[in-house]
Amino acid sequence: MTPHHRAPDDQDEPALLRDQFRQLLRYRYLLTCGVVVGLLGGGYLALGGEDAYTATGEVLVRSAISDPFAAGSTADKGINIGSERQTAVSDTVGTLAAGTLLKAGDDVTARKLLTGLQVTNPPNTLALRFSYTAATPEQARARAEALAGAYLAHRKARTEESIQNMSDGYRAQLGPLEEKRDLLEDQIGAGAEDDVSSARANIIVSISELSRKISELKALDTTPGYLNKKPVAPTAPTGAGLPLLLGLGGVVGLALGLLLSWVRLVFDPAVRSTRELVHSLGAPLLGTLPRERAAAGSLLAIGRGGSRLAEEYRAVAFRLAYDPSFAESRRLLVTAPRGDSTAAAAAAANLAAAFAEMGRDVLLVEADLRTPSLLRDLGSAAHGMRPPRWAAGEGDGNWPTGGRTNVDVPGSGAFALIPGTTVDNVPRALTSPPVGRIVAEADRPGNVVIVLAPPVLSYADAVALVDRVEGVMIVCDPREVHRSDLERIREIIGASGGSVLGALLHPGRGRLRRARRRAKPTRRRGDGGGPAATAEPDAPEDTGDPTETLGLRTFTLPTARR
Repeated sequence: MTPHHRAPDDQDEPALLRDQFRQLLRYRYLLTCGVVVGLLGGGYLALGGEDAYTATGEVLVRSAISDPFAAGSTADKGINIGSERQTAVSDTVGTLAAGTLLKAGDDVTARKLLTGLQVTNPPNTLALRFSYTAATPEQARARAEALAGAYLAHRKARTEESIQNMSDGYRAQLGPLEEKRDLLEDQIGAGAEDDVSSARANIIVSISELSRKISELKALDTTPGYLNKKPVAPTAPTGAGLPLLLGLGGVVGLALGLLLSWVRLVFDPAVRSTRELVHSLGAPLLGTLPRERAAAGSLLAIGRGGSRLAEEYRAVAFRLAYDPSFAESRRLLVTAPRGDSTAAAAAAANLAAAFAEMGRDVLLVEADLRTPSLLRDLGSAAHGMRPPRWAAGEGDGNWPTGGRTNVDVPGSGAFALIPGTTVDNVPRALTSPPVGRIVAEADRPGNVVIVLAPPVLSYADAVALVDRVEGVMIVCDPREVHRSDLERIREIIGASGGSVLGALLHPGRGRLRRARRRAKPTRRRGDGGGPAATAEPDAPEDTGDPTETLGLRTFTLPTARR
């Protein structure tokens, strides 16, 4: 309305987040579809998949030790539990386990056997947990036990092999020393000197040390570990149950729905919030009309008791009355972006009634000469009256000099209406001198002139009137108008010398109602809003092409305001 409206604060992050969340909730059908898909997927995984059973066994790993009861002896000397876990899932262990299972009648290859195995290490322990998943409980138990046993057998064989290799190395060192000892003994018997006796004693000490090491290796406890927990056949399938899978499916589906809504929001050309509407149009939001069931055969909400719609129209009228831009000219052009003008016509009529309540002399001009319908929609509230004195001696009786209609508003007063009629040449009628004199009536004290024009982006009729009616109010459905349309309207009206006073939002109508309304044949009224008349054969056809009115306006030098 005024140019001093507050711009949205881009740094208000909580408000922006709330606004974006509300925008996502606009696409409830996508959110619903995502949740349904997630629930169906969770139900399919729970009911359609094969049951799997998991058996678990636990092995305590220990190293070879000579005296496990000696002070300071520990079973974890030289154990790297990470390496042991890799050994447990190696092909060697798988081959040993496959051989054991083959003897029991379970013919499975080592590679296939290892696919169901999972070996984990509980924190801060030397234990390995063997978990095997199979199709049947008994198969899971047997294979888990065979793999744990194969790991212990492989580790025991590896320890014994290491002991044997070390013993063989010590024996290889012991043989030459014994031969040298025997040679020295022969020399001592022949009367050798003292240094020979000393060398013999040293060799005997070395032989004794090697023999002691061999004896210690043979005395080692080579137990590789213990099966602390023997695998047992599970009694129930493993994995998440139906309630858990449904819950997870619902959460994943909701996330999918939010993602789809966000993508739809990014590529949606429609106005997503009032912030975007104000920013694109460059004018404030005058009001938002509530959804209300209209009375049968009545376009006016003002005059009906207890109407929230009437109160909103009154609020918009008061905002306009105290706006400096409107108060200076008291002229208002009401139009829609594109489509039909039903909502704009209702807004123009109710604003005229609201200004009449304030005691203003209101003149409502229907400048929609292509599909005029305001007189019919007002019904019995409108009745004829004389044309103004200045039009009595001029014109051919066609629009706008054909006459005026008085519209009574119950309990609020009345306003004058110049109804629209179909004419042969719309551009000539809109730019005629009588239109200028009608609009100039707003210069009288206490007068207000409201002009209803066709959609500004469908025809150039509204643009042709902007130079006479500077203030423009846009009536639109926020779910159908595009941001690019609002930006274009702002540029067109600004370039034509007018200004957008604000936007009035109305609730959208159903598609069926819009299609039914468009399908109704348009009655062509004669002069003064009389009964329907048949179009003349040579009358120009109204095709709805915006280029029909591109030559509406004649550019002249600025003159003083009439």
